[in-house]
Amino acid sequence: MAGTPTVVAINGSERVGGNTAEVLEYASGRFAARGVRLDVVELARSAFTACGPCGECNTRTETCVLRDDMPGIVRRMVEADGIVYATPVHGFGTASLMQQFIERAGVGYLRFERPLTNKVAGVVVVGRRYSHVDVHAQLLHNVMLNRMLLAGSGFPAVIHAGERGEALADREGVDAVARLVDRMTDLIQLLREHRRITGHGLPVPVTNERVLR
Repeated sequence: MAGTPTVVAINGSERVGGNTAEVLEYASGRFAARGVRLDVVELARSAFTACGPCGECNTRTETCVLRDDMPGIVRRMVEADGIVYATPVHGFGTASLMQQFIERAGVGYLRFERPLTNKVAGVVVVGRRYSHVDVHAQLLHNVMLNRMLLAGSGFPAVIHAGERGEALADREGVDAVARLVDRMTDLIQLLREHRRITGHGLPVPVTNERVLR
């Protein structure tokens, strides 16, 4: 991971240029001020099939054979220093594109070797005034499932916004995003310094929790 630190943000919104994108644009500027590049993956612009058609997900021993944008997205995540899951609240839950991504990426690729282990992670949720913490908790579970390092930064980075253009008016939410960015950057720099001094990263478990022992 030499060179400029990179964080990949998965934007799970079905709406291009919406509030979630606006929040990530703000985060990108703050990351850049700290010397970190934010690489945003817009799921709304990505072509991938939802998990399920083959019915072999839980029995396969190799990665998904479907050929679309998903392998490239996973590759960008694996090569990054950190990951941000960013999604709006739709229907009292995670936006459907983000849910499809979590299922397809997780079952089709990430469950075999947990390649996101020790990536610094953060979660951002955007919505009106309901179910923010429920969606936030779901994404935190996914962070922990993939053995990432959660950047605790105080209050969760949840943004109250309904109409387009309202996101950055939520001062408390924006402040939470800023603190998340700074905390992630601090952890990334610390991990890079650890690797420089020791010549290796943090320990990586060699066993997979899916394999019964």
